[in-house]
Amino acid sequence: MNTPRRARSKRQPASNTTTFDIIGMVYGGYGVSQHRGKPIYLPYTIEGEQVEARLLPGQKNAQFAEGVRLLRASRDRVYPECSHFGTCWGCQWQHIAYPAQLLIKFDVVADQLQRHGRFSDAVLGAALQPVIPSPTQWHYNHQATFYRLPDGSLGFHRRDERLTPIDYCWTLRPELQALYESFDIDLANLRSVTLHLGSDGATMALLHLLADDLPELETDLPTSVNVLLTDREPLNLVGESLVRYEVKGRWLRATAGAFFRANVAQVEALVDEVLRGLELQGDEHVLDLYAGVGTFSAFIAPRCEVVTVVESYPPAVTDADENLADYDNVDVVEGSVLEVLESMRETEARYQAVVLDPPARGMTSEELSALTALQPQRIVYVSSSPAALGRDGLALTQAGYQLKRVQPLDAAPQTYYADVVATFTR
Repeated sequence: MNTPRRARSKRQPASNTTTFDIIGMVYGGYGVSQHRGKPIYLPYTIEGEQVEARLLPGQKNAQFAEGVRLLRASRDRVYPECSHFGTCWGCQWQHIAYPAQLLIKFDVVADQLQRHGRFSDAVLGAALQPVIPSPTQWHYNHQATFYRLPDGSLGFHRRDERLTPIDYCWTLRPELQALYESFDIDLANLRSVTLHLGSDGATMALLHLLADDLPELETDLPTSVNVLLTDREPLNLVGESLVRYEVKGRWLRATAGAFFRANVAQVEALVDEVLRGLELQGDEHVLDLYAGVGTFSAFIAPRCEVVTVVESYPPAVTDADENLADYDNVDVVEGSVLEVLESMRETEARYQAVVLDPPARGMTSEELSALTALQPQRIVYVSSSPAALGRDGLALTQAGYQLKRVQPLDAAPQTYYADVVATFTR
């Protein structure tokens, strides 16, 4: 890609626009400027740039502006690959060179941990590691969710939450792009469809319906088709009800509706960081919370005495049972994290190490209290939200834990998202 030349126009800004200097990048994908003492958030900008922009009507929690003309371009600005970029909000950073994306994600993670976790520069300076890049920057997603527009076409969300039709997605694996282009299921009560690609090349379409009016489906698509009912119960219509992924030479199944990270190639690095944080010696009792299909425990089990797997989604529990069936030191427990932790506290269960991978919202205060009551020596927290990690990290430090290591990983190039593995010790 060629870097565009710096803009040199001397034309004065229009009367309804303002010149903004981008002074930083924030979580959410925006550049930030200042106007009359207040922060202004501008999409598709980079720190160091100058932009002529139009202020948008004020919102409750933030003020946004819409770029009109780029007055000074960053040396990190590149031409986006995707023709939908600027309309679709699935990618926010295609205009930023990939090495710069990694540096920005590092800074944003640090900012969120300081802002929400109150971690000092000294603590973060010792703990925070450079971002591990994705093995591939394009065509990395093994799954994607498309939403049905009123005309029956499929697309992604815009910044204003409306939908825009999509022809080609540069983050999709080519096999999924081919499936998407041939997808011809049009149901009036279809809300969205998630397309999955296994490591073995098999594909699956998971239909999300507005109501449980099951379709009479006839299709010659070369894919399995499943429905996720409104109570999240999966129903198989065509082919298989699961997808298989390979991680570090081990095959793991995931039933329709169960969570598995879309950038499968980066899961290996995620597993390595979890094992590094646990520092297992072989005699530990390990607790795996929000365990999903048992991805982490598949590699923890050979390295400890006992691992207890906790997951609330029944199909994922079944997957974990199957994925971990060859280990005799694994106990799979179905139930909510809070209920299981409170039960363990009552029985005075003891675990030397805990790994947890909560949803993006993080943990509740009740869950954190129940966890710290068990007094594990090490907690390895896997997060897809640096803000939630900061909030929960603050609670852990107040309960007597110290932040020892923070390892960001880029599992979503061209976006602001970053996964983080943080290690806390007593």
